[in-house]
Amino acid sequence: MAMGIFERFLSLWVALAIASGVALGALFPGAAQAIASLEVARINLPIGLLIWGMIYPMMLAVDFGSLAGLRHQPRGLVITVVVNWLIKPLTMTAIAWLFLRGLFAAWIPDELADQYIAGMILLGVAPCTAMVFVWSRLSDGDPNYTLAQVAINDLIMVFAFAPIAALLLGVSKVLVPWNTLFTAVGLFVVIPLTAGWLTRVLLHSTRRMDRLEQRLKPLAIVSLIATVLLLFMVQASAILANPLAIVLIAIPLILQTYLIFWISAQWMRLWRQPHAIAAPGAMIGASNFFELAVAVAISLFGLNSGAALATVVGVLVEVPVMLSLVAIANRNARLFPYRTV
Repeated sequence: MAMGIFERFLSLWVALAIASGVALGALFPGAAQAIASLEVARINLPIGLLIWGMIYPMMLAVDFGSLAGLRHQPRGLVITVVVNWLIKPLTMTAIAWLFLRGLFAAWIPDELADQYIAGMILLGVAPCTAMVFVWSRLSDGDPNYTLAQVAINDLIMVFAFAPIAALLLGVSKVLVPWNTLFTAVGLFVVIPLTAGWLTRVLLHSTRRMDRLEQRLKPLAIVSLIATVLLLFMVQASAILANPLAIVLIAIPLILQTYLIFWISAQWMRLWRQPHAIAAPGAMIGASNFFELAVAVAISLFGLNSGAALATVVGVLVEVPVMLSLVAIANRNARLFPYRTV
């Protein structure tokens, strides 16, 4: 199934939002500061509402009833869970340190490097929950398995995101305010996930759910673009002072994406998983739940922090890199069996 015009050109819309945000921030610095000051308990209110507008429509797609079917593909699920929650956070942390504290140290001040690394870690601890459905369709993935792995990942995220993020941020010498971290996870994972589940229960109709998801899709699109615009608006001065930062953050993020895809795909092949399972299983770890990462970065470090900037760079590189992985998966489908061996 082909992507809609928004998904197909997501990087373009994000790039336009970035350019507009930087321009507005440079032209109207007072407005940018006013937006940044609208905080309650370190949660920026405008950004928080916009992120809710992004996340809630995605949570509607999570059907916990699909978990009953996991027994039919247990090996694929094991790979997905281990890669997403044990391997990916560690490789992201290692790659971030290698590049930002090592190879790129001459161009990035230590304090900023720590913030960029923190943002990348938050991306690494947040496997995808929405766009993976698109990548799965484009690579002929099993839709039932895709839905099941998203559901189990979201359940794990409720309990594991905060402890793993705090542990890795601590290793990276970043002081983590636990109360703020748990508040952010509650606001941007637990509550919208519960709201999505309650909506499914109350509507009790697949047809009604499909209609609601279609109606809310524009909300998610507008919220994403507006979030990116506001983020770059309040960070305009820092970006204009060091535009090279965007490139330096993007390089390790791109390498991490290809690495996780390769690890997942090779493991799937070793365990003789069919292409319809291997493709979405590799895609979910390679892609990120960047909406959550952005929200938590803002809550922990502030709207105009380097951590928030790093998470938004993740949005910018996501689509072109993932489309290249879809092409790789489709070209190599013959390497996997058509059904479980």
